[in-house]
Amino acid sequence: MSARIDHAVTSGTFSLDGQTFDVDNNVWVLGDDAECVVFDAPHDVKAITDVIAGRRVLAILATHAHDDHVRVAPELSEATGAPVLLHPADLPVWRLTHPDREPGGTLSDGQVIEVAGTRLEVLHTPGHAPGACCFHAPGLGVVFTGDTLFQGGPGATGRSFSDFGVIIDSIRDRLLVLPPETVVHTGHGDSTTIGAELPHLDEWIRRGH
Repeated sequence: MSARIDHAVTSGTFSLDGQTFDVDNNVWVLGDDAECVVFDAPHDVKAITDVIAGRRVLAILATHAHDDHVRVAPELSEATGAPVLLHPADLPVWRLTHPDREPGGTLSDGQVIEVAGTRLEVLHTPGHAPGACCFHAPGLGVVFTGDTLFQGGPGATGRSFSDFGVIIDSIRDRLLVLPPETVVHTGHGDSTTIGAELPHLDEWIRRGH
């Protein structure tokens, strides 16, 4: 059976730099009927395990370590037996939420993860967070961008651990070079395509963060 993408939305809060916001997070699960990977672990373990639906989870792939993306990662790891994989540059961010618990493994630029006959390539795309990563599945024509690229522009910068110039470089050099028909599945909000976002790069740069 070919791989498919399942989706849920969970609601909770995001806190950083002394501020807290209500947020809705996308949860994406890529796999077949037997095995899968989960992108991020926000807010609600049951909502995520409902999407997993009893499949073997190979890994919980953290797009970055803001609390709304990893809050229930250790609990989900315990429930599924799957390691949480995080880019090491985001460990300082991770420790803001989980000071006494390390992730289960690391992500690195160019790393390939195989699930349900599908190859996922890890793209290190810092800017929103130092260890932010996107996951490109060329065979499916999709990229999971976390909070690096949304419909309408880059993820937020201006808070601790973020940098607008760096996120622009990441988007320009790592994402907008993908085929224009590539579907972009984001950490929040609606999906888009690389082709839909590509014409707006200069506008985002003028707008700033």
